[in-house]
Amino acid sequence: MRILGLDPGMATTGFGVIDAVDGEVTLVRYGIITTPAGEMIEKRLLSIYQQANALIAEFCPERAAVEQLFFGRNITTAIAVGQARGVLLLALASAGIPVSEYSPPKIKEAVTGYGKAEKAQIQLMVRHLLGLDETPRPDDAADALAIAITHARFASFQEAVDVS
Repeated sequence: MRILGLDPGMATTGFGVIDAVDGEVTLVRYGIITTPAGEMIEKRLLSIYQQANALIAEFCPERAAVEQLFFGRNITTAIAVGQARGVLLLALASAGIPVSEYSPPKIKEAVTGYGKAEKAQIQLMVRHLLGLDETPRPDDAADALAIAITHARFASFQEAVDVS
């Protein structure tokens, strides 16, 4: 199963594409979608939408996983992330790709075994699980890969439950 993981953001959205077969995950590609800070919000959202559609067309994911919106102290940032997230969900829905959403603690637990893991621990495990020589950069891309790996683990678990 090909999975597209997305870590939404207005300036930078991380993406990670993996293949998951028989409980094993392999890297296809990772990177970021970016928008210029000085652009009008509607142009930035359109750019995210177009770049997401290009990723979908290039990699043909069967499933997608997106981080759930987390409200921290900065409500302005949360709103911008929510807008970017909405555009990503629209692109995925338009392509008919089923989407699963995971909270930050759920992602940490799935990747490291500990729901309160630090970012460095998550990045180290992403590197290890994908057999990479270096930690994926920037952080948004590593986070997107962690989201994709989380979905691979939950999908594998669900398949095992369904067979029982």
